[in-house]
Amino acid sequence: MRVSLCLSSSSHNRFLRFCHRPSSQNPSMASGSGSLVWFRKGLRIHDNPALQHAAKESEFVYPVFVIDPHFMKPDPNAFSPGSSRAGLNRIQFLLESLMDLDSSLQKLGSRLLILKGDPGEVIIRCLKKWDVKRLCFEHDTDLYYQALDIKVKNYASASGIEVFSPVSHTLFDPADIIQKNGGRPPLSYQSFLKLAGQPSWASSPLSTMLSSLPPVGDVGACEISSVPTVQELGYEEIGQDELTPFRGGESEALKRLRESIHNKEWVANFEKPKGDPSAFLKPATTVLSPYLKYFYQCLTDVYKNVKRHTSPPVSLVGQLLWRDFFYTVGFGTPNFDRMKGNRICKQIPWNDDDELLAAWREARTGYPWIDAIMVQLRKWGWMHHLARHCVACFLTRGDLFIHWEKGRDVFERLLIDSDWAINNGNWLWLSCSSFFYQYNRIYSPISFGKKYDPNGNYIRHFLPILKDMPKEYIYEPWKAPPSIQARAKCIIGKDYPKPVVCHDSAIKECKRKLAEAYAFDKRLGGSVTEEDLKKLRRKLEEDENPEPKTSRTRQKLIG
Repeated sequence: MRVSLCLSSSSHNRFLRFCHRPSSQNPSMASGSGSLVWFRKGLRIHDNPALQHAAKESEFVYPVFVIDPHFMKPDPNAFSPGSSRAGLNRIQFLLESLMDLDSSLQKLGSRLLILKGDPGEVIIRCLKKWDVKRLCFEHDTDLYYQALDIKVKNYASASGIEVFSPVSHTLFDPADIIQKNGGRPPLSYQSFLKLAGQPSWASSPLSTMLSSLPPVGDVGACEISSVPTVQELGYEEIGQDELTPFRGGESEALKRLRESIHNKEWVANFEKPKGDPSAFLKPATTVLSPYLKYFYQCLTDVYKNVKRHTSPPVSLVGQLLWRDFFYTVGFGTPNFDRMKGNRICKQIPWNDDDELLAAWREARTGYPWIDAIMVQLRKWGWMHHLARHCVACFLTRGDLFIHWEKGRDVFERLLIDSDWAINNGNWLWLSCSSFFYQYNRIYSPISFGKKYDPNGNYIRHFLPILKDMPKEYIYEPWKAPPSIQARAKCIIGKDYPKPVVCHDSAIKECKRKLAEAYAFDKRLGGSVTEEDLKKLRRKLEEDENPEPKTSRTRQKLIG
């Protein structure tokens, strides 16, 4: 859906509302023609301008989703069950969303047509074989879909097929924001807000859900299937213990939205930096992020009849604006998803250590707070934003000094709310590679979690091997006397690993390296080449503090 936003602040006394943004395109179309709706992220019936336009004056509508091997094909070499790009929880969440979409379409007199193959080739083949005069799909800023869209649009244009591709996955059109900023994306949240302002479409009425759809036309010899199961895609069934508790689908999204905004007082006082990252029985946030990726449902009632509320950037609205900010920067920055060739990314000589990376990814760092978060990520496909901050900081600038791209890849695979622009933007931020540069501010792998959960209930839940460890040692079990470890049935170094690094030494080393990298970047005016980076890496290795190795050397990793 397209949500629109009128920003409010105490100084400007503006009101806030969300509404559907009508597309700027309004092409006329001859009656009796067929339309194809290509579903990708916008797996919804409500407030879907592409679907609404396809249904307008059409005799037939073909609702299509393409099972893309790029995303769905099993990869036996991946570090977790799933494809080369997505873990099984992500794939299961998508399939549940497709099942729900198909159910909703059937209630409107239609159904979802599932095809398999390269999406660009499949869509072009459908346009060739079916009686289609109009192609409708939601605009996407992801690089992968941008390339697909060019290919499909070129064919449609040459064949005289109308293309309708509205911007309906973000509050604002990233291209509009970039144009307002002289052709470059704004690089701070506040500058983004100033450029975004009040949308021109803010006074438009909300769209309503379609009451019916034209029937599906003749599909000819095209091989159409129903929504597959994970087993039909070639995967083993997910064990209950490894299955995310969050179900996919627009119906579930609407239900969770209603539950989230029911407490007007909670909505009014919501502040994003706050909240308990250790809360797992009842998460301290809305857990709407997985649904925003595929549905972006209307939030009209969020502030309805609420007399007071927090303001961006910490409010619920502020979180949607952060989302648009990262979408805009990602869309307008070449190589946004990597360090090399990325003009807004600090060039930092990160360590290349596959053993340490695997320990972090597989919850074997020896720091229970970090490991518990990584277990929740693997099992649930979701964790609180502050928990994400902790493990990202630990991997990069806090302790291990591993490249942020490595952590980004793990999050992209395992998070059910994984989103290209937001995932890359957050890793750039949390590694102090862009947007945020206060590298001295570190999330402690010990004290940060203890502040919220002194008893360690979160750790005990996700790391049951530590369930009997006294709370005095739950965050630092290596400090427990051997008798206490024996009584807790958890011998450190045998049942649970020793810390892979000494935090106190590692943090000093990370800060030293980042200070050198920042100074180096400043001397070269931000134009750091690969050869420059190699020189800096050699210098950092030569200047390494000759402390006793036992205080900072990686311990043997425990399997």
